Amino acid sequence: MSTQLEALPHRHVLTMPAMPAAVRTARQTAEQALTEWGINPRHPAIGPALLILSELVTNSVRHAAILSPQLTVIYAAGDDTLAFAVHDRHPHQPALYATLTDAASGGLATVMELTLGLGGTAVVRGDADGRGKSIWITLPL
Repeated sequence: MSTQLEALPHRHVLTMPAMPAAVRTARQTAEQALTEWGINPRHPAIGPALLILSELVTNSVRHAAILSPQLTVIYAAGDDTLAFAVHDRHPHQPALYATLTDAASGGLATVMELTLGLGGTAVVRGDADGRGKSIWITLPL
């Protein structure tokens, strides 16, 4: 699996209002991008990847919209890697790996279980100004 996200040859960026409709838009955009990039929609990682994406966008809409009226989804892929990030301008940076033992964590626990179950990684990257973050998911294909 490629470790350099910048080296992935396929990339798409989508910025949209942090509203409930963003979940469907992010998922449909992912499906379209994967098709254009020649990634088989029946690959065993794709269904879970779309669920992970949906959960992350839902979290941004629910928890960050008050401070972040827009969110950005970054999609990237290569021959053996699928990566995506959801970015918002809310300063809270969740401890992703701690959610695995925290029953109250809800959607993030699901994100982490699916990501790790697929052999992927998750990381939170804070904005340089400390006022936002991106949650990056990388999955092997």
